[in-house]
Amino acid sequence: MKIVVTGGAGFIGGNFVHYIINKYKDYKIICVDSLTYAGNMETLDSVKDNPNFSFYKIDIADREEVFNMFENEKPDIVVNFAAESHVDRSIEDPGIFLKTNVMGTGVLLDACRKYGIKRYHQVSTDEVYGDLPLDRPDLFFTEETPLHTSSPYSASKASADLLVGAYYRTFKVPVTISRCSNNYGPYHFPEKLIPLMIANALNDKELPVYGTGENVRDWLYVEDHCRAIDLIIHKGTVGEVYNIGGHNERTNLEVVKTILRELGKSEDLIKYVTDRAGHDMRYAIDPTKINNELGWLPTTTFDEGIKKTIKWYLDNRHWWENIISGEYQNYYEKMYGSR
Repeated sequence: MKIVVTGGAGFIGGNFVHYIINKYKDYKIICVDSLTYAGNMETLDSVKDNPNFSFYKIDIADREEVFNMFENEKPDIVVNFAAESHVDRSIEDPGIFLKTNVMGTGVLLDACRKYGIKRYHQVSTDEVYGDLPLDRPDLFFTEETPLHTSSPYSASKASADLLVGAYYRTFKVPVTISRCSNNYGPYHFPEKLIPLMIANALNDKELPVYGTGENVRDWLYVEDHCRAIDLIIHKGTVGEVYNIGGHNERTNLEVVKTILRELGKSEDLIKYVTDRAGHDMRYAIDPTKINNELGWLPTTTFDEGIKKTIKWYLDNRHWWENIISGEYQNYYEKMYGSR
């Protein structure tokens, strides 16, 4: 079995590459990443010499390069993690989000049509549903919740989801879509909430918290997410959407205080900053469908997962310190420049 993993040098994609290589010894992984700011080849350091691993530095919006890769590899499955995903960046520059998240998805789907893949899986986000009110803890996102986006990022992901559904209905491309809650764990890029707070706390820097920190997120340990996608691509029903949630809701302030407590740091490091424009209040996913159909439920509680995550960042300081210094961006040239 040959699996193309786009965005495989990113956070969730990189974890998925490790997960698949460790679980399926006879599968070949074709990792595709354009190595923009969030792509880091050091994430793949332990698998780069595996004979079942190959890497293509490709922008998924580059039709010629993508089609050439499909021609060379003849993949069976495509799992599309490749996306611009930081909401703040989407507010600053919406255009790149449309190019990668919408146009890039279209290019991949066209390649899947031409080369007859067995499954195309779109990794989406719960942010396509908008948000839920803080005073209604009984409400959850289901697969039937209407799309109601709040940012250029979530709008681009919703657009991609609609395109995937259209290719299934019009062209019979065998697709599935998953929409996940906030992931955390190893290899998380340090501009995101949890790794940023860990790095700042370790360096005794201020921890910036938007608004009052009352925004609620449903936290999903990345390995649980990888396990869910594994089930979907192998056993999920073609044409279906699956919500993947952690049932681990925490306010942003609770998350930050937990990190400080685990690291033995003072809450005086917290600094409240001006809230993000259009900041969603609460995300919460109901995973009943994937549980009923595929038997998936998260196995990692937030308290367990945050301890493992903090330990990983303590044990792998070189990884995130290289990112903060910018050194990680030179890694690809050092490793592949002469090949």
